[in-house]
Amino acid sequence: MIFGKTIEELEKLNSINTAKEIRQQPCLWKETYKIIYDKRDKIKSFLNKNISKNTRIILTGAGTSDYVGQTVLLELKNKVNARIEAIATTDLVSNPNQYIEKDTQTILVSYARSGNSPESVGTYDLFEENVTNISQVVITCNKDGELAKKAIKNNKDLVLFMPEESDDKGFAMTSSFSSMLLATILMFDIDNIEKNREFVDLISEQAECILENKWTDVYDLVNYGCNRVVYLGSGILKGLAQEMALKSLELTSGKIVTIFESVMGFRHGPKSIINDDTLVIIMNSIDKYTNLYDLDLINEIYNDSGNHKLAVISYEKNEKLKNRCNKYIEIDGKNVPEVYTVFNYMLFGQMFGLFNSIKLKISPDNPRPDGTVNRVVKGVYIHKYGDREKEQ
Repeated sequence: MIFGKTIEELEKLNSINTAKEIRQQPCLWKETYKIIYDKRDKIKSFLNKNISKNTRIILTGAGTSDYVGQTVLLELKNKVNARIEAIATTDLVSNPNQYIEKDTQTILVSYARSGNSPESVGTYDLFEENVTNISQVVITCNKDGELAKKAIKNNKDLVLFMPEESDDKGFAMTSSFSSMLLATILMFDIDNIEKNREFVDLISEQAECILENKWTDVYDLVNYGCNRVVYLGSGILKGLAQEMALKSLELTSGKIVTIFESVMGFRHGPKSIINDDTLVIIMNSIDKYTNLYDLDLINEIYNDSGNHKLAVISYEKNEKLKNRCNKYIEIDGKNVPEVYTVFNYMLFGQMFGLFNSIKLKISPDNPRPDGTVNRVVKGVYIHKYGDREKEQ
């Protein structure tokens, strides 16, 4: 049984891949830890050789792969003494003049489930050809992808292959997202790799509990029947909110309109989306100061007139929140650095997208059978940057 359904039922619903890939994540996190631990010497050597205070590190990918970088960005800014940016491959290949710095020492960190997206391969080539001092990190779930094949041949590059099972067969990226995210956190904190095992073990244990026991709470949210959903989070959780909004949009084939914003930013215009058919989901920060702002907005939305719904997911027990929302979900997790809370929060968003897809009679494993949106993007032509003068 997975989420209250038999394997046969999930197969009939064409949701078996997505359900399994969400459910397998705690095991894959431990496997990802082992991958990084076993490569710790190689990683240390690469980082020591290539990072200085003048180094520019770009975290890149497309769609969910981009959101890996967006989610982990603030954590890395606090951990690594370098200039760190998260820029989507879709921006890099279409606007290279605005992003390429030819004479700046650069590390390009590429995230890729398949490694076959034209933008991923195009960005790799773009930086190889136009940055003088470039080294690349490829974190991918597919050892046979074009991106991996390119990087493995270059002795300046570092290639990290995620667990084989993380190469999600479902349409939406789930275990691929979390594995690449964890690998990044561990890699850029490699000096503390042994200490960080404690946090990986904790979040994996908590995730098992969530996936076994709290999926019914997610069905409660689905049963509200809202056709608009808002994900809100502060700091690191804002990056995750972007990914959770995409999961809902993808898996429901756009039938449930979903947006994201920061807790504070939501008041400044985006709050206009709320009507009687809106569900607002707030991921509550464990930072005590930031939590004050979460509580302010929770009170405001709960007291607003209308039939909208408000759900709060809290990592730690918070008695103030229980009566200030329509649905309160408590992880009650042991204390971990805030970046590790992301892994448990994301499970709720992934399950929410899956359950809504099933309710709407959409195939989660292939929500767009007409082929207008694909697991690996199609129809993208990467124009040669060196030909830009000719085109003009």
